[in-house]
Amino acid sequence: MLNKAPSIEKLRWIMTKLRDPNTGCPWDVKQNFASITAHTIEEAYEVVDAIEQNDFAELNKELGDLLFQVIFYSQLGQEQQLFDFDSVVAAICEKLIRRHPHVFSDADLSTDAQIKANWENEKASERQAKNNQAELSILADIPKNLPALSQAAKIQKRCSHVGFDWHDINDVFAKIEEEVLEVREELAAEDINQAALGEEIGDLMFAVVNLCRHAKQDPETLLRRANQKFTKRFHGVEAQVSQSGQSFAQHDLEQLEQYWQQVKKQEK
Repeated sequence: MLNKAPSIEKLRWIMTKLRDPNTGCPWDVKQNFASITAHTIEEAYEVVDAIEQNDFAELNKELGDLLFQVIFYSQLGQEQQLFDFDSVVAAICEKLIRRHPHVFSDADLSTDAQIKANWENEKASERQAKNNQAELSILADIPKNLPALSQAAKIQKRCSHVGFDWHDINDVFAKIEEEVLEVREELAAEDINQAALGEEIGDLMFAVVNLCRHAKQDPETLLRRANQKFTKRFHGVEAQVSQSGQSFAQHDLEQLEQYWQQVKKQEK
């Protein structure tokens, strides 16, 4: 197998060798489902980062790392007689065909709205079948460890599917303005209640996520891009501070703001 060309079967063989209790890698042998979840999340983020950086050579490698995570879980499942790689592939094939009746059958779903509605209906049916309950919350099965922005967007999307949503984006703006006022009121209190302030800021963030969703934007992606933009600009400020021959402590905020504006002008 070592001499065979790269293939999914070769990767699965490598995994079995790594997990061999007698001759495998001690680190791989002692892993379990829970112990590698952090690595899975890290690998997924590295895939996204490579895409955002347009580094396709790196993306090639990162996708391999992410694929290996699937192989690892499948090996663990096989060892415990829970599932194996073939059943994982079979499950996703069945799901994709069932969720795309307009491609794999004669269903007439011609608009994005119809396709999206069918997709959400299928997911709702899956959740109900999984939990075997007649009245299952539409918010069931939203992962608790999702990044908070993504989790908020998913909660809102589920509620929107059953009609609990603003129809006009101006209503979303009004809600944001309402939440801003409530934050201001908490901050203006003579004795600030930190718990209440935190709750109001959280409500404001949730409302902003709603704006992202109505604008058909992903909040996690937007904030990540904003982080990247700020970081790039701040590097420019750092460069100007260095060129000045003085430290940050020797600059006041007005001087640093001038550097910031210069960096912004250079981007145009």
